[in-house]
Amino acid sequence: MTNRVVILDTETTGLDPSQGHRVVELACVEVENRTLTGRHLHLYLNPDRDSDPEALAVHGLTTEFLSQHPRFEEVAQQLVDFVKDAEVIIHNASFDTKFLNAELARCRLPEFDRLCGKITDSLLHAREIHPGKRNSLDALCERYGISNAHRTLHGALLDSELLADVWLAMTRGQDALLMDFQEEQGNGIDGVEIGHVDLSSLKVVMASEAELAEHDAYLDALDKAAGQPCVWRGEVVAS
Repeated sequence: MTNRVVILDTETTGLDPSQGHRVVELACVEVENRTLTGRHLHLYLNPDRDSDPEALAVHGLTTEFLSQHPRFEEVAQQLVDFVKDAEVIIHNASFDTKFLNAELARCRLPEFDRLCGKITDSLLHAREIHPGKRNSLDALCERYGISNAHRTLHGALLDSELLADVWLAMTRGQDALLMDFQEEQGNGIDGVEIGHVDLSSLKVVMASEAELAEHDAYLDALDKAAGQPCVWRGEVVAS
């Protein structure tokens, strides 16, 4: 059974759907078994209104551009089909879901959490593992070494792709690494359970006289270059 995850992001005309603000861009990218599949949903939407100046400065989607695209109700089924039964990851999920719920209500469709398998807020998860730190998408990209240099404006598709990379990095624990290793090895360790290793059973190989002499010569060279005994030799003498 695959673990299907959808990373979702929206752009809107403003901050509050109760004031008539609408979704203008929606994007979802699919992840299965912790791998981006390349399958995605990306929609520009006609909101039948202007964006607030502050929102327009964030996403840059003009009323003229958006007027050429379908309204939410015309493409709502595409969203329903894409997120069905998936765990949906959203950064600051309460913001996006309140807009999605308002749009779905206009179409007489169920609320968003009833359409997908589960909603997970990546912002809350980031705050749990990085308490007291900035956890915006840009901050997390910097923290995990994910390039967002091409992100001059917010865009739902680009942001969802960046969030997918961030989420995979943020949730890559030791258990996941071990699982990936076992899968890569295939039949070589299939069915083998890796448990506690008794270190006393490991063979100890001591350095030979020639190797010890070579090591001492190397430390002599370090002493000469530093003008004093090296740290390693001091530790040996102290012990």
